[in-house]
Amino acid sequence: MWSDKSVFYQIYPLGFCGAPFENDGVSNSRIQKVREWIPHIKKLGANAIYFSPVFESDTHGYNTRDYTKIDCRLGTNEDFAQVCDELHENGIKVVLDGVFNHVGRGFWAFKDVLEKRWDSPYKDWFHISFDGNSNYNDGLWYEGWEGNFDLVKLNLKNEAVVTLILDAIKGWVEEFHIDGLRLDVAYCLDRDFLKRLRWFCKTEFGEDFLLLGELLHGDYNQFVNEEMLHSCTNYECYKGLYSSFNSMNMFEIVHSLLRQFGPENWTLYRGKHLLCFVDNHDVSRIASILSNEKHLPVIYGMLMGMPGIPCIYYGSEWGAKADKKEGDPALRACFEEPLENELTEWIGKCAKAHQESDALCNGDFTSIILTNKQCIFQRRTDSQRVLVAINADSEPYTAHFDAKCGQAVDLITGELHDFGGGSELPPYSVQFWDMETV
Repeated sequence: MWSDKSVFYQIYPLGFCGAPFENDGVSNSRIQKVREWIPHIKKLGANAIYFSPVFESDTHGYNTRDYTKIDCRLGTNEDFAQVCDELHENGIKVVLDGVFNHVGRGFWAFKDVLEKRWDSPYKDWFHISFDGNSNYNDGLWYEGWEGNFDLVKLNLKNEAVVTLILDAIKGWVEEFHIDGLRLDVAYCLDRDFLKRLRWFCKTEFGEDFLLLGELLHGDYNQFVNEEMLHSCTNYECYKGLYSSFNSMNMFEIVHSLLRQFGPENWTLYRGKHLLCFVDNHDVSRIASILSNEKHLPVIYGMLMGMPGIPCIYYGSEWGAKADKKEGDPALRACFEEPLENELTEWIGKCAKAHQESDALCNGDFTSIILTNKQCIFQRRTDSQRVLVAINADSEPYTAHFDAKCGQAVDLITGELHDFGGGSELPPYSVQFWDMETV
C-alpha cells in the first residue's frame, strides 16, 4: 500500500481557506489557496494530503448537504479538480474525508422528510420516530450523532443510502482522482457497510485505494482487518506521546508501542500501519500542550521514528498554538501563508529519513534502552536495522549498550556515529542510526 511509506499533511479546508462558518451560499474559489502551499508541503517532506470535509455542508463540513458538490465557500468542483491535478503532478496523493455516519439538517433528503413526513420516500434513510419531537421542535424525533442533533444519523442498512454513498465515491474518483478516504467516526459505522465499502473500492479502484478510519480507543483490529479498513488513527499513541514528554516518563509511550508493535506473541498490531499524529483539527495544537517548548522538535522526531504513518497538521509544523478550550474554530485557523523556521526544516529532514528508510516505514519495534527521560528503540526489516535514540532531558546522556556494530550512519546528517565508549545523546535530541543496510 502506497500509504505505508507516506508522510501525510492534514488540511481543514474551511478553516485553512478562511471561509465563513455559516454557509452563506456565495461561491468563492478559496480552495485554490492550496496550490500556493504546494512548495511548502513538498519542502516539509509530505507526499500525501488528507483533506477534512470539502463537500457542501451547513457549517463546519461534517453536516453534509450534498455529497456531489464542493462547498460553495471553497469554490466549484472544477476548482477542486485543478487543485487535485496539481497535487498529483507534484507527487502528492489525495485523501478525502468520508462523512457517512450522518448528514446535516440541510441534507436534501432530510429536508424532504421534514416537509412531507410519512409521505416522504426518504423517511427510512434515517432513524426517525413520528411519535416524538426533536430539539428543533420538528414534530418528529430522529437519532443524531452522540446527541448532536445538527448531525442526522444515516440508516446504513438502507440500500438506497449505501448506493448513494458508493455512487458519490465513484464520482470523486472519476472527477478528482482521489487515492483514498478517511472515514469520519468509523467506530460508529455499520460493520456490514464497511465490508461492502472495502469490497466496492477494491473492485472499482484496486487494492491501493486507502480506507483509513477514525478510531479512538479499544481494539483497532475490530475495524482494521482484511475485510474492512486498511488503517486507523492511533489515538492511544497520540496521548502517550505528549503525556510522556510532559511528565518526563518515556515508559508511557514505549509501553504503548510495545503493546501495539513489540516482539511478544500477544502484540496487537504488528504488520499494520496506523496513522500517527501529535495533533489534528479536533485537539489542542501540540505547541499549546507541551509544557517545555524545547520538546517540540523532539516529539516530531519521535513521530517520524515510531511505527506508523506520520501525519502533520497544517500550521503546527512551525509551532502555531491553539487550545481546544477556545473552541474548534481556534484549532482550524486561516494562515495567510506558510511559515518556515528551524522546526519546519527539522521536520522536513525527519520526514525524508522516514520515507527513505525501509526500517522506519515497515520495521518491527524493540526497546533497547528505556529511562524516564531517554529511550532507544530498534526498527528492523530484512534489509535494514535503524536505532532511534531520544533524549528528552536538558542534560546530555551517555548510553551504554551492545550496538552489535562499531559504527552507524546518521540518517539526518549522513555522518558516521562511533559506538566506542558509549553513545552520547545531546540534550533535547533525536537521532536515527542506520546500523546496517544489506
